[in-house]
Amino acid sequence: MTTLPATNQEPADDEVAGVAWDLDPLVDGRGEDGVRALLAQAAERADAFAAAYAGRLAELDPDGLREAMRQLADLHELVGRAGSFASLRFAVDTADERIGALLQHVQEQATAIQTRLLFFELEWAALDDERAEELLAGEGSESFAHYLRTERRYRPYLLSEPEERILAEKGVSGAGAWTRLFAELMSAVEVRLPDAPEPVSLEQALALLSGPDRDERRAAAEAVTTALEPGLRTRAFIFNTLLHDKAVDDRLRSYPNWLTARNLANEASDESVQALVTAVRNRYDVPQRWYRLKARLLGVDRLADYDRAATVADVDERFTWREARELVLDAYDSFTPDLGALARRFFDERWIDAPVRPGKRGGAFCSYTVPSAHPYVMLNYTSRRRDVLTLAHELGHGVHAALAAPQGVFHQSTPLTLAETASVFGETLVFGRLLDAAATPASRLSLLSESIEGAIATVFRQTAMHLFEQEIHTARREQGELGVERFGELWAKTQEELFGDAVEVTEGYRTWWSYIPHFVNTPGYVYAYAYGQLLALSVYRRYEQDGASFVPDYLRMLSAGGSLAPEALGELVGLDLTDPGFWDAGLALVEEQLTAAEQAAADAGRV
Repeated sequence: MTTLPATNQEPADDEVAGVAWDLDPLVDGRGEDGVRALLAQAAERADAFAAAYAGRLAELDPDGLREAMRQLADLHELVGRAGSFASLRFAVDTADERIGALLQHVQEQATAIQTRLLFFELEWAALDDERAEELLAGEGSESFAHYLRTERRYRPYLLSEPEERILAEKGVSGAGAWTRLFAELMSAVEVRLPDAPEPVSLEQALALLSGPDRDERRAAAEAVTTALEPGLRTRAFIFNTLLHDKAVDDRLRSYPNWLTARNLANEASDESVQALVTAVRNRYDVPQRWYRLKARLLGVDRLADYDRAATVADVDERFTWREARELVLDAYDSFTPDLGALARRFFDERWIDAPVRPGKRGGAFCSYTVPSAHPYVMLNYTSRRRDVLTLAHELGHGVHAALAAPQGVFHQSTPLTLAETASVFGETLVFGRLLDAAATPASRLSLLSESIEGAIATVFRQTAMHLFEQEIHTARREQGELGVERFGELWAKTQEELFGDAVEVTEGYRTWWSYIPHFVNTPGYVYAYAYGQLLALSVYRRYEQDGASFVPDYLRMLSAGGSLAPEALGELVGLDLTDPGFWDAGLALVEEQLTAAEQAAADAGRV
């Protein structure tokens, strides 16, 4: 009989069931009325801004530019508060039509405001380099100088103002609409497990793949495949539409390849990203070596795809919400009380939404919102040890956002390539605490296996998924609309290269590309996971080497937000991101853990 996740029965404990975020501070406790009021105020200010500055940017002096950027920052804050409230409400209840309608209203109004302000971006790009630097040299430009410099990198790809307006307006009923439809379709997927009294969410069914019983894992995987089947052609159509939509945008803007726009946003060159992908691809022997060891630990000749996440522990260790909270806070406190106090606010001030609920978006994330408010963390807490590490991970994002808030709306966020630094660092802190407490080789093996599999998922699997994205974007442009089978072929091709002969790719797994939201929401996103993981591991190695003296440098790096280029942020903690060997150093850290796991397996008498 299939054992259901605890979240499909009673909550793991009463406390987690009540862990819901309080979104009222975003809208002064006024709910939907507050959202509409913020948007109305933003629209009024956008009209006034356009009347004051349209056609006049070249005439400004440094003081005038500073005042214009202050007004723009205020506008971003208003729209950001409204948008954060609507999107966070939608994340925890995608089935509520009223919430969906509010989110659509916000997107439409935000786009209208954005188009009203497009002139500023275009006029800024039109300035010659010398004039732009004169304006940025003025006193008080620190809160926006790096942002405006990076915006100028888009100069070769910008269209005329009327064309930019059309693309922005159509985006709401184009890519934005398809993305929302995909989220609603996936939140509604129900998986019917053998002998289970009620269907479960996709998130809960996938959680069963980490269980100890192979028959149950196989049954769960088959049930997921069955649940994905009815909407497969619809999701393929969504993918095709968005792939073509991006191809049109790229052609109109004369981007040289499908990834250029993402690399520009990440402040990464095409060459550096290719170096990352090549370095990871050349070390596919690491996950394959782990999967062969894991097959021996599980007592099978060869893993199937549904075995990859299977626990190698004899006992599936569980943590109540209270235990998870105290463990994570203690680890953050031990690094520095400053981070511990900041992390504690997430619990005390209701900045977290933790339980699994019907209609709630799967996975976990941290929303930065806006600097004048505070970040929020969403989880789907199922009491597993992996969930404890996820809590530590998302709180890392949260403290990063909070520390960088004084940088202001233009510099609070980093590029995606650095966005995982604090989260992986925080997760590694908690992992170290758990590993120190592991009293036996078996418990060490269990923990090391989770860490290795996390690295494989973040570095190697995300790279394979990046290569799948590259395949489908290229194929869509060269071959036209792709059928379900073609998506499956390209998915299997890139997954089989990752797995080698260590893992069997089953027929059902060939459709699992269709539930991954990053391909739909943020094309080209996934390689940033590998970048961020390897960077964070290198940062953690510096902490191991330097001890307490490293803490001020690390806090300085987080507090800088996105006010500096990635290379300059790396320099704050003594890392050279331009060194081609940088990626190999991070990959070596993963291999060291694998060697430790092999030793723990031998010491435990498992191999």
